[in-house]
Amino acid sequence: MTGLLAITGAGRTIRSSHGHVVATLGREIVGGRFPPGSILPGDKELGEVFGVSRTVLREAMKTLAAKRLIEAKTRVGTKVLEREQWNFLDPDVLRWRVETGLDARFIEDLATMRLAFEPEAAALACRRAGPADIERLGRIVEELGDPGHDRTSIAQVDLKFHLAVADISQNPFMRATSGLIEAALACVLRLSSPAEDAEMIRECADNHRLIVEAIASGDEDRARATMRTVIELGAARTQTALGDGAG
Repeated sequence: MTGLLAITGAGRTIRSSHGHVVATLGREIVGGRFPPGSILPGDKELGEVFGVSRTVLREAMKTLAAKRLIEAKTRVGTKVLEREQWNFLDPDVLRWRVETGLDARFIEDLATMRLAFEPEAAALACRRAGPADIERLGRIVEELGDPGHDRTSIAQVDLKFHLAVADISQNPFMRATSGLIEAALACVLRLSSPAEDAEMIRECADNHRLIVEAIASGDEDRARATMRTVIELGAARTQTALGDGAG
């Protein structure tokens, strides 16, 4: 019996839509239940598990193939592709990766990606931010400094700040990239949040305030540097949180 059958109730037939088939198999693949190189159960078995027609199942497989998670092989079956081939620019794939658990390598890779574009978004904001934009960022920083935050609430405000900087940059690619990694970023920010420590919350808000001050003054180099500092500190806190959780 496959792990999928076990998860769906030891073979209990369930009625499902195309989207549910895609989401369930996608999470199973990304989560490692069907590791790279493995062959998925056949159409007949999967059809019985999900209670769907072959047409629905094949459409679901096409969707997963478009996300570069699987590939149909003649006389072999449907093979799970190597992780390096997965399309992590697909919002579903990224969300499944977050939902099935983070590890140190993922945190490092996400931080590297953020460092590649968020400091530049801050620099662009120096050129393009108007008074209303500066006020907007200032309000978010004040909200960030509220000592009553829990992990979820402070992560939401932190995320709002970084999405706002990307928006103020007025670069559609910066905006799109920020929106793309929003789910992963929200999860990482929860892990790295300084909630439950009023002093650390204050320090976090102060570090973000330095970004706002740099943008307000039009100092692109300082905006880049302060954004890098915030990202690097957050990544370090996340790695520590993961290590504590493993212990």
